[in-house]
Amino acid sequence: MNVESYLVEAHLFRKTVAGIELLLLKRSDKEIYPGIWQMVTGSIKQNEKAFETAIREIKEETGLTPCNLWVVPHINSFYSPEKNSICQVPVFVALVNSKSTVAISDEHSEYRWVNPPEAKQLLAWDGQRKSVDIIEDFIINRQSTFKFVDLTDKIIE
Repeated sequence: MNVESYLVEAHLFRKTVAGIELLLLKRSDKEIYPGIWQMVTGSIKQNEKAFETAIREIKEETGLTPCNLWVVPHINSFYSPEKNSICQVPVFVALVNSKSTVAISDEHSEYRWVNPPEAKQLLAWDGQRKSVDIIEDFIINRQSTFKFVDLTDKIIE
């Protein structure tokens, strides 16, 4: 069995007077796992760095350009029976302009801005909910003992 990394997870948030809201996307009926709510996800292309994939996928799936981008100190993982492999998924979080308009791709049927507790209720997998906990602690509470690597200088409009 192999351990691979071929996907990314990118959580988008915006600041509001009530705190932060995370963007969740509902997978369309033509996609694998139809109807589930998720953050931006995507496959890493050959010769592409994971953070480049996150930026590209954010633009492709939402039409948004991040204002800031950080590496979340958390790796999501899952077992793929088709590939008989463990996939390790790097996690990113991006701040977007609160006035920006979301334009979802055909991979998704709808989107919602939700607070962190709502996000955790809608997300299907425990690893994704754990990412929300870590992000909330870092962004809202500023009590995280983890260091988030800032990749904002890597964003090209």
